[in-house]
Amino acid sequence: APALVEMSSPPLAAIVMAAGLGTRMRSAVPKHLHTLLGRRLVDWVVEAARPLLPQPLVVVASPQTKAALADTDGLVVAVQERPLGTGDAARAAQPALSDFPGDILVLPGDTPLLTPELLDGLLSEHRRAGADVTVLSFQPEDPGAYGRIVRDEDGSLAAIVEAADASPGELALREVNSSIYVFSAPSLWPALKRLEAKNAQGELYLTDAVGHILAAGGRTAVYASPDPVQPLGVNTRVELAAAAAVLRRRLNEAHMVAGVGIVDPETTWIDADVELAPDAIVHPFTVIRGKARIGPGAEIGPHAVVVDAEVGPGAVVGPFCYLRPGTVLSTGAKAGAFVEVKNSRIGDRAKVPHLSYIGDADIGEDTNIGAGAITANLPHERGRGKQRTRIGRNVRTGVDNSFIAPVTIGDNAWVAAGSVITDDVPPGALAIARARQVNKEGYVGGQRGD
Repeated sequence: APALVEMSSPPLAAIVMAAGLGTRMRSAVPKHLHTLLGRRLVDWVVEAARPLLPQPLVVVASPQTKAALADTDGLVVAVQERPLGTGDAARAAQPALSDFPGDILVLPGDTPLLTPELLDGLLSEHRRAGADVTVLSFQPEDPGAYGRIVRDEDGSLAAIVEAADASPGELALREVNSSIYVFSAPSLWPALKRLEAKNAQGELYLTDAVGHILAAGGRTAVYASPDPVQPLGVNTRVELAAAAAVLRRRLNEAHMVAGVGIVDPETTWIDADVELAPDAIVHPFTVIRGKARIGPGAEIGPHAVVVDAEVGPGAVVGPFCYLRPGTVLSTGAKAGAFVEVKNSRIGDRAKVPHLSYIGDADIGEDTNIGAGAITANLPHERGRGKQRTRIGRNVRTGVDNSFIAPVTIGDNAWVAAGSVITDDVPPGALAIARARQVNKEGYVGGQRGD
């Protein structure tokens, strides 16, 4: 995405806090590593921050999540050894930012609905106000346990009051703290040094750093989010599903605006890194995952699942079709009803119309695979994946064929129905590999002897 900040602006860094384990998820998987629409929770936050060009972009991880985050491009990983609160998490990032002179964007790693535009608005307000700290506020439908924003008569920030400490009048306030901030680095580090764990949880809170800056006479600002949904955090599986639904609608709408036909967006799930060309059509109850690529004029579904596959221009997938990773469906090809394809290339205009499994195979252009085809692909004797089935151009196979790899079917060959093919078939030949039929007259109702 293009940068949203001007190159002449002061330097910007970012801290994404992703060290919490998220016990309310009731999961052995740390909260920030749960996935929605093909990305981990923390990845959505990182991708929202990237267009602002923060250098460095620091993610604070726990010892349990450090390894999982270390392979993410462009991140500096800092470790919070013990879960001692958000203030301590920010402290953990300080060594990576010790000489940084500019502004620091601080983001919770569990807010997947953030957009670069909202963060750019926050940063712009911080710089317009010349603030030492700027707080992103919002008004959710249920303020619940969010800290309340208390303003002075002139509208400036007076305090952030945690819900547990708020008076009835303060609890009635609708504007709350999102836990998203921009700090000037010279103001942040002294404020973090002054943090004390004077609370029931025994933790260091980043909100207290805002209070220390206020008490020291620092300039503060509040940027009210125009959207009450984007700053929402995820703490439970219920909230994870609700966030996924919002992201699904965003992604589907973006695809439709770009020219993709999505017949029923409410039943269509498309991962964030999927590419769809204009004039592709996606029918209801379809799931497209990973880094799948769908060409112009292709039709997917209904009830299709496409994972890390490439679907060429004008190709047809489904209904009830499963394209697994490594599949290439070339121009005008078809994988029809109840067909599963894995790690295979289906040539131009070739058809696998129904009720077949095609795995580790290469099928040439204009070939037609009859119903009930199975490729049986044993592991390669040298441990280099599975052996392949190769079916040439303009081949016609019958129903109920099995191909035992490694095997090659030559161009223009035919394969008779019910055949189990274990040997290569020459070009233009007819292959028959089935038991001879035997009829026993009088078998039913008569004496059943040999």
